[in-house]
Amino acid sequence: MSDNEFEMNRAMGALVGGALGDALGMPTQLLSPVRIAELYGHVEDFVTPFADHPVSKGLLAGSITDDTEQALLLGRILIESGDRFDHARWVNALLDWEREVKARGSYDLLGPSTKRAIDAINNGVPAEEGGRSGDTNGAAMRIAPVGIMMSLEPLDAFVAKVAETCRATHNTSIAIASAAAVAAAVSRGVAGGDWRAASDSAVAAARRAATLGHWVTGGDIAARIAWAQDLVRGKVKRDATRLIVDLVGTGVASQESVPAAFAVLQVADGDPWQAAIISANLGGDTDTIGAIAAGMAGACTGFSHLPQDRIADLKGIDMAQVRALATDLVAARMSNGRVGNAGSGKDAA
Repeated sequence: MSDNEFEMNRAMGALVGGALGDALGMPTQLLSPVRIAELYGHVEDFVTPFADHPVSKGLLAGSITDDTEQALLLGRILIESGDRFDHARWVNALLDWEREVKARGSYDLLGPSTKRAIDAINNGVPAEEGGRSGDTNGAAMRIAPVGIMMSLEPLDAFVAKVAETCRATHNTSIAIASAAAVAAAVSRGVAGGDWRAASDSAVAAARRAATLGHWVTGGDIAARIAWAQDLVRGKVKRDATRLIVDLVGTGVASQESVPAAFAVLQVADGDPWQAAIISANLGGDTDTIGAIAAGMAGACTGFSHLPQDRIADLKGIDMAQVRALATDLVAARMSNGRVGNAGSGKDAA
């Protein structure tokens, strides 16, 4: 397998793995674990959300949500922007996206940090300064394209690119560190690393990124990722899941959902579909945790190791467009001259 084929397989694994986790968690998001069990039993395949679901009502089983749509949107803006990220283009793209989903009758709109930032920008704040209070998981949920496009080394340049994409909506230390962790895990996977190596890179990137953006109070992301994985290591799945729910947390706060996704990666032993299943049954922000965890796992296993029958059942995603985006992102990664020994399966990061 050539370097390009290898990296394409991993890039598609990240994007489509994320879509699988997103779609599996779509009908369970915002619900408690008890309510999920009452409505659906143990979720192990795509299900239709119940009729009065607060944000997912009306969607078909297997439908992706904002997590996947915004990740693909960010990827396209990255390609169109070139070396310097176009904040105004990105904000306008988000506004266009929200208008489109409203027209479709969706109830799953912009997240709290992104909404606050765009309101501020509409009131005259420069686009690159809109995210000074954004500390939730919106940046982390859509950051995978940066991990595909950028090599981890040099780490300062990698983290700077993550921070650049966060500036308009999530320009805080916690949000940037969270996004850097997820992007680093994806990048390590694209370079040939397994999920354990990806987790190590995530902690290092989060530690470096914690000095960027506007400081906000909250637990250190690097420390919480390492702690969350240690917490569940060696535990049976039922006990590990309870620890994630009770101690790590599954809310939209970056310091809950991002460490939770890494804990899920640990419990799933790096298996993307298992990561999606575990996430879908946690309760809370299940679609985002699933998108992050299964996306990272997919980057570390590749598209060829994803369940192809479940991919065929995804709704609302154009696989040709996903492949075209992955091609462009990998080409950008390779054009930077940072291609390692990916084709031989060795970790180049």
